Amino acid sequence: MSENGPATAAIYARVSTSDQDVSRQLDEAQEHLERLGVKDIEEYPEIVSGAADTDTREVYNRLLNDVKTGQFDLVVVHEISRLSRLGPTEIHEFIQHCLEHDTGVEALDVGLKIHVDDGELQQTIYSMVARLMGDLAQIEHQQKLQRIRSGVQAAQSAGKWTGRPPAGFVVEDGYLRVDPAEFLHVREALTRVDRGESFATVTDDTGIAESTLRSLHQDRRDLYLGGKAEDDRVDEALTDVRPLEDVRTEDPALEELRERVKRLEEATDIDNR
Repeated sequence: MSENGPATAAIYARVSTSDQDVSRQLDEAQEHLERLGVKDIEEYPEIVSGAADTDTREVYNRLLNDVKTGQFDLVVVHEISRLSRLGPTEIHEFIQHCLEHDTGVEALDVGLKIHVDDGELQQTIYSMVARLMGDLAQIEHQQKLQRIRSGVQAAQSAGKWTGRPPAGFVVEDGYLRVDPAEFLHVREALTRVDRGESFATVTDDTGIAESTLRSLHQDRRDLYLGGKAEDDRVDEALTDVRPLEDVRTEDPALEELRERVKRLEEATDIDNR
């Protein structure tokens, strides 16, 4: 480190999913370092979930190795939680690792600054504060997830559908509704499979993906072939296509079923598959 401050610095930026962008973290850290007069800056952006194992954090581990070789005077993170979510003791270990190799640490969101020329007691206090901040960030994150889960549960309790609808169903105004033509189209396909036809043959005839047919036959056979649903929201939606013959135990009248599908497709202006 020069007499005027850090000459070299690293920025560690982390997001949890590929849908998120590290640009804001990097840009604000870059601006901070430019104000400090640092020109030699290396960025370490990473996408990794908080539940990942340590050995999968390639970028983070590379930063640790580069700090160990003495490449940097300072490491900057935009938010302290970007370190704390790596593990319950990770933030403390990261700071100690940096200080042992003459590298300071700064977290912009809480104004934390731990430098190698700070006294030992001051470093210890700052490290404790940093760990506390990280723990609080973790708690806040868990509370946010819980609020989201509670919102979903409340919507479900009110009879609303919160996820992707099953094949042959749609969501209207938050409630599950059956698409009669599509539902019976899927039902016919699964009936043929259930009576011994190959998945490949039925896929060719109906246009329904083989993977979809296999999944539905394995997980939702009772719904489509028996017209039975344990979920009250699904059961209510089936009202529009009842009565439904249980084709799991009786010989299905496929021609009659196909004719019914054809009539419904024509009535709803859906192309016959």
